[in-house]
Amino acid sequence: MELEGKRVLISGATGGIGRAIAQELAGRECLLVLSSRRREELEQLARSLPGGVQRNEVVAADLAEPGAAEKLVEDAGDIDVLIANAALPASGKLDDFSSEHVRRAIRVNFESPILMARAVASKLAAKGEGHLVFISSLSGKVGSPRAALYGATKFGLRGFAFGLREDMHPHDVGVSIVSPGFVRGAGMWADAGVKPPPMIGMTTPEKVARAVTRAVERNRNEITVAPLRQRFIAEVGYRHPEFAARVQRRGGAERIASDLAAGQADKR
Repeated sequence: MELEGKRVLISGATGGIGRAIAQELAGRECLLVLSSRRREELEQLARSLPGGVQRNEVVAADLAEPGAAEKLVEDAGDIDVLIANAALPASGKLDDFSSEHVRRAIRVNFESPILMARAVASKLAAKGEGHLVFISSLSGKVGSPRAALYGATKFGLRGFAFGLREDMHPHDVGVSIVSPGFVRGAGMWADAGVKPPPMIGMTTPEKVARAVTRAVERNRNEITVAPLRQRFIAEVGYRHPEFAARVQRRGGAERIASDLAAGQADKR
């Protein structure tokens, strides 16, 4: 579908990837509804984008709260595209999480995208046009140390999106997964102040944003945004999980993952 003039809801808009997506779509003259927990940052972002607050609306919402996902879609009004980008890092050993932390991670990363999609899917089907984009991760393809909970939400999100895509196909509504690898200057690595494994490469928020627009315009099933070597490793790991686990153990993945989890502990 053509994006120009379309009304797009972006969750997690004030994060690094969310900002890049907002900037990319604003440059394509979309009408944006920007959402995150922080209203002041949302308003600053809206003012900084082409069209300012006249073209870009803000809706503050904490998707960890029950009922927030459905209310966000209601408050956003008649949208044409949903980009479910908000997520919690959820890194660490499972017994380091409280029951509430587990519930928050599942609600934000998995349940909320499903509920937002449920709230908007029938409306898009009635229009016979629209698109749903779910921001996943390479953690949705390959298991890794200290990422059992996070990976579970991303594996689940991919499965949900692939099934929903088939259900929406008869209504000419697209569904896509965009799966970034390690992102430079944004996301969990930047927030935690930890460097990813050496020689594996990184992508950028701007490349993720361009992948989102490509997914909508070309109705792509899934786009992986990562350097070639990282994509190759992920595909091998997806098909041969025990081999991938041995490689990670020998490469010091547990130490790096522990540092990452420690840097994200306050974001649960």
